[in-house]
Amino acid sequence: MATLFLGTGNIGNVEFKEFANGNEEPRRLLRLNVKFDNPIPSKEGGYQDHGGYWAPVEIWHTDADRWSHLYQKGMRVIVWGRQVCQEWEDKQGEKRLTFKVEARDIGILPNRVISVALESKTSDSPQESIPESETPEQT
Repeated sequence: MATLFLGTGNIGNVEFKEFANGNEEPRRLLRLNVKFDNPIPSKEGGYQDHGGYWAPVEIWHTDADRWSHLYQKGMRVIVWGRQVCQEWEDKQGEKRLTFKVEARDIGILPNRVISVALESKTSDSPQESIPESETPEQT
């Protein structure tokens, strides 16, 4: 069973793993444990959490490798993907259910962000080919 998922929450911890894949390039997994919450304004001016739950969020393959250094504990994120119900057995042999999110995109929300650095553009970029006389700063 899988269903579309969109939620916001805070990252609890980040785990990156590589799995052997014979002679092929290893498979990569980035797992974030995220607390999806429901903050509402309180009378004191802050926020109070009404409900919420922890869920593992998984990113696989190239994206896992590329973004493993980006996400940190405490970051506020928005997650889009599909929610999947997974059945497993605990140490006592009892069957358990876990809902995990297989992420398509994870965006960092600006809460507690100090700065943002962007990758430099290539010289083929259309914006760099605009003559200075036509840039918005000079008009």
